[in-house]
Amino acid sequence: MVDEARARIEEVEIDELVRQLDDDSVVIVDIRDIRERQRSGFIPGSVHAPRGMVEFWVDPESPYFKEIFGEA
Repeated sequence: MVDEARARIEEVEIDELVRQLDDDSVVIVDIRDIRERQRSGFIPGSVHAPRGMVEFWVDPESPYFKEIFGEA
């Protein structure tokens, strides 16, 4: 599952991300703990997916599936 996911995503450096912030086709996923997001802040519009839940939220067969991860 991880290999399939990595084949479908593109990791970018911060300077490239800044250039893409206004692109509606870009989904920024923040896997940090909620307390860290509250303490440190977050990128507006980013999707919070706690590291311990990512696998459940991205799996369409999971009862915890989040629709944002099913968009192409």
